[in-house]
Amino acid sequence: MKKVTFVERMADYKKKNFNRTKDRNKASQDVQVEVGDKLLITIKRLGINGEGIGYYKRKITFIPNAFPGEIVDVVVTQVSPKFIEARIKKIKKKSPDRVVPKDNQEVGGAELGHLRYDAQLEFKEDVIRQALEKYRPRGYEDIDLRPTIGMENPEGYRNKAQFPVRQQGDHLAVGMYKRQSHELVDLPEISTQNPETLKVVRKVRDLLEELEIPVYDEKRNSGIVKTLIARVSESSGEVQLTLVTNSTKLPKSRQLIARINEELPEVVSVHQNINSGKTSLVWGDTTKHLWGSEYITETINGKQFMLSPRAFLQLNPKQTARLYQEAIEALDLTHADKLIDAYSGVGTIGLSLADQAGEVRGMDTVPEAVDDANENAEANGIENADYYIGEAEALIPEWAHQGWVADALVVDPPRTGLGDELRATILKTKPNKFVYISCNASTLARDLVDLSKFYYVDYIQSIDMFPQTARWEGIVKFTKK
Repeated sequence: MKKVTFVERMADYKKKNFNRTKDRNKASQDVQVEVGDKLLITIKRLGINGEGIGYYKRKITFIPNAFPGEIVDVVVTQVSPKFIEARIKKIKKKSPDRVVPKDNQEVGGAELGHLRYDAQLEFKEDVIRQALEKYRPRGYEDIDLRPTIGMENPEGYRNKAQFPVRQQGDHLAVGMYKRQSHELVDLPEISTQNPETLKVVRKVRDLLEELEIPVYDEKRNSGIVKTLIARVSESSGEVQLTLVTNSTKLPKSRQLIARINEELPEVVSVHQNINSGKTSLVWGDTTKHLWGSEYITETINGKQFMLSPRAFLQLNPKQTARLYQEAIEALDLTHADKLIDAYSGVGTIGLSLADQAGEVRGMDTVPEAVDDANENAEANGIENADYYIGEAEALIPEWAHQGWVADALVVDPPRTGLGDELRATILKTKPNKFVYISCNASTLARDLVDLSKFYYVDYIQSIDMFPQTARWEGIVKFTKK
C-alpha cells in the first residue's frame, strides 16, 4: 500500500475545501465562543507558521503543536471576529508524524521539534505553495517547486547564541523568553545550537555571578549586562563573545577577560555593545573592542570571511555553503558577466560568485558591512569585486547612467522582501540573469506578482536553513521573457 505523504494529505484537504471557503468565512462571524471554552477540533492542515489549523463550526482555529489528522481537546486562548486561537489540552488521536521533541516547548525556536524531520521538509515545500496560492503571480500553478534540501544531521547547526541574562532568585539565568511573555527560561541545553556557543554563554554567566557584575533589571531599568552573544566559526572553532550592556561601563572587565582567557581558550575575540535603556532591539549603535582579535574567520566554499560582531552571516554554515552553491548553478555566470550583489552584507554571496563572473559590484546600507566586504575581497585575493555604501535602487541607475550595466543580479533581502523602489528598478533594468534568495515565502510570492510580468520563474528550490522551526528559505531562478 502506497504511503500518503504529508504534502499529499495537505493538498487533498485543500482540493476538497476550496469551494467551501466563502461559506465558511460568512458562517464564522456568527460562532459564539469565549476564552476558556473547551473544544474538540480535528486538525486539517498546517499554517505557514507551523501551527495546526482546524475549524470550530466553520470558524478557523489556530492550535500550536498540532498536526494534520490529529483530533485534539483544546482550551480557547483568544477569540477574534475571524479566528480562534487555542492550546492543546489533550491529544485524542496522534499523527504518525509526531515525535518527542528534544527542546523546551515553552520557548520559541523549535516549534516543529515534535514533527518528524522528513515531514518538516515536506511542510517547507508546502509553505511556498501556500504563499503562491495566496498571491497568485502569473503562471504560479506551473512553477517547479523542488523538494526541500535538508540536513543529514538537523541539530547543533546554529553558529550564534544571542541570549538575555537576568537575575532569578539567587542565581543568574541565561536562555530564552517564554512565548508571548518576558519570563526568562534558563536553558542548559538547546538541540539546535552549536554546543560551543552554549558552553561559552553559560560559562560567562557563571563568571558574571562569581565576580558580582550586575546584570540588567528590566523593571528598574538598572544594572549593566543585558545580553550575551557568542558566535563560533565552524571551520576554525574560534568563538567571538559580545556583551551587550545598559551603559558604557563594564565593571571588573579586566578580571572577567582574564577568567575568560583562563577557562574559555576558544574565545579569541571579546567586544562590548552599548544598548541603553528599555528597548526591544538587541543591538545598540556603538560596539567597543575589548580584547583579542577584532574578527573571527569563517570559511565557506573555500572563501574566508572576516566577521565583526554585527556582521550578518547565515546561522547555519553547512546549509549556507549549499545555498551559495545553488546560487552559483542557478546564475550560470560567464567571465563576461557583470554581476550586482544587492543586500550584500559582508560580501559572502558576491565573493562566492566572483570566480565565475567578470566583475562584481555590491552594496549595503551598513558602512561596517561594506568595509568588511571589501576587506574580505582583499583577504581572498579577489580583484574583480567592489562594495559600496548605498541602496541598490539608487546605485543601479547611477551606474547605468555612467555606462556600467549589469548582466546578472542576485538579491538576498530581509524578511520584508524587496522594497517597492528596488522592485521597480529591477523591472526597468531587466538583467538577463536573475536569482532571488528569500527567507520569507509570503513576501517572495508578493514580489513575484510584479516580477512575473517580465520574468519566467524556472524553479523555486527550498533549502532547510532552520531545522526544527517553521522558517523557510529558498532560491528562485528567473529567465527573462
